[in-house]
Amino acid sequence: ALYENWRKLEQNAKQELTIPARQRIAASAIRDARLSGVALAGDAQKRFNEIQRDLASVATRFSNAVLDATKAFSLLLTKPEETDGLPESWLGMAAQMAEAKGQKGWLVTLDFPSYYPFLQHAKNRTLREQVYRANAMRASDAGFSEQWNNWPLIDEILKLRREMAGILGYTSYADVSLAAKMAPDSARIREMIAELAKVARPEAHKEIESLAAFAAETGLSGPLELWDVAFYSERRREKLYSFTDEELRPYFPLPKVLEGLFELAEKLFAVTIRRAETPVALWHGDVGFFEVFDNSGKKIAGFYLDPYARSGEKRGGAWMDVCRQREVTEGKTILPVAYLICNGTQPVISTGDGVPPRPSLMTFTEVETLFHEFGHGLQHMLTRVDEYEASGISNVEWDAVELPSQFMENWVYERPVIDRISGHYQSGETLPQPLFEKIIAAKNYMAGSQMLRQLYFSLLDIELHEKYDGSTPVREIQKRIAADYTVLAPLPEDAFLCSFGHIFAGGYAAGYYSYKWAEVLSADAFAAFEEAGLANESAVRELGKKYRETVLALGGSRHPLEVYREFRGRDATIDALLRHSGLAA
Repeated sequence: ALYENWRKLEQNAKQELTIPARQRIAASAIRDARLSGVALAGDAQKRFNEIQRDLASVATRFSNAVLDATKAFSLLLTKPEETDGLPESWLGMAAQMAEAKGQKGWLVTLDFPSYYPFLQHAKNRTLREQVYRANAMRASDAGFSEQWNNWPLIDEILKLRREMAGILGYTSYADVSLAAKMAPDSARIREMIAELAKVARPEAHKEIESLAAFAAETGLSGPLELWDVAFYSERRREKLYSFTDEELRPYFPLPKVLEGLFELAEKLFAVTIRRAETPVALWHGDVGFFEVFDNSGKKIAGFYLDPYARSGEKRGGAWMDVCRQREVTEGKTILPVAYLICNGTQPVISTGDGVPPRPSLMTFTEVETLFHEFGHGLQHMLTRVDEYEASGISNVEWDAVELPSQFMENWVYERPVIDRISGHYQSGETLPQPLFEKIIAAKNYMAGSQMLRQLYFSLLDIELHEKYDGSTPVREIQKRIAADYTVLAPLPEDAFLCSFGHIFAGGYAAGYYSYKWAEVLSADAFAAFEEAGLANESAVRELGKKYRETVLALGGSRHPLEVYREFRGRDATIDALLRHSGLAA
């Protein structure tokens, strides 16, 4: 009934949908209804619903197999020499895990916080190989337990998705996925991947050659193997960029970072941000409420900031979420309110025991994360759309929603911004230039290899969801693409797809490319400011106004390709991303 009413609205658009935002809301609602099978009837609808049910069941089985296979593997280290090279923080965690299982020693598992640092730091090469192989074969027929073999489930998922696409009138599941995304078609995605790979591939080969030479100089006999890459990469990083997060923390007290972030927002987007003077109900004493005002002093938005980790009562990570959405209802404007949630270090409050008080001190990664989430918040809060279903981040396509967040990250690598957001909590000194230069250099370390890896995953995802018909085994398709998109060939028994939950049990099917797509957009958007001249205050303010009036203000009221073209005057190109990644002059 809802679908039929949306269709009637669309048919009478000239009379009923005079506001452009409402036309797009109606079109999106009709599209999503069709993709959900609402427009189907009879046997087609019956079969579609069966496929949806089966896909949900198989995806759950896939996830459970990954979980069970991950839990099934553990490696107990009992000799001190087996732990050589591993940091104290890892050893403490590994000892706790062993104790929880009634064992003495240090337990290695395939959970990422255990597995990856082990590959990075363990000097015992034999043990590194054992752990690497276990992870590479996880949840497959070559794994340590074949009862959790996901290869047949991958085949089943891909066949069901292909059949579902046919019922909906599409050639492939990739077309179904892209119907609700910014990227116009898979050809454009493949073109982006190929263009980036053209530059990343030779750079990745050089990086691995340099890494192999470094490994040989520091004692590796024989060729560099897959289980050596993380270890020697970390040793080389330490040699080239000898700084730690702990060295940087004192220069980034949270109050100073917020002050500089709000100053940047004022400069770019002509808004003033200050802590609310009127008391607001809060869920914890750590939380603050801030209000956003335009140039005339009119309040336009607000946000809660919950900045610190709270063990046992708050999940990890960082995110922006919607508290209130902007809308005009019955002549009244409801202002947008956001939640900005981080998990930084608690401040130290003097308790009279000799420990001096200090503010929350942030790692550089935490600073970058705060800017990222604030970027999401800006799109939510600075919207000018009055329709609930298209204001802020609502109705913004999946592969475009990360543009404002990643755009804000770029600013933390600019020296003038660092001068605004840094100040040693004791002396007030801004971040020293030598440390800043190390941060910039470390940012692009192994950039070619990292980019090629993401492109490999992205192309494999599109290939499987666009062309797989069961005639060629999935693992053969993987090997073919790996031959062109990896430097060190995967193991013959490599089965990373069997634990690739993003595309087989998550929301990224035929959408993994969106990580890179959004990076291209955000780098190209920031390049507009570079071209205007970052030191040219009036030009930056003028461009910031244009960015605010398009990318931030229009939300989901128009297609993101149109919005981006209005801001930039053209489509995004890969040039800025390559330059920012150190992969082009």
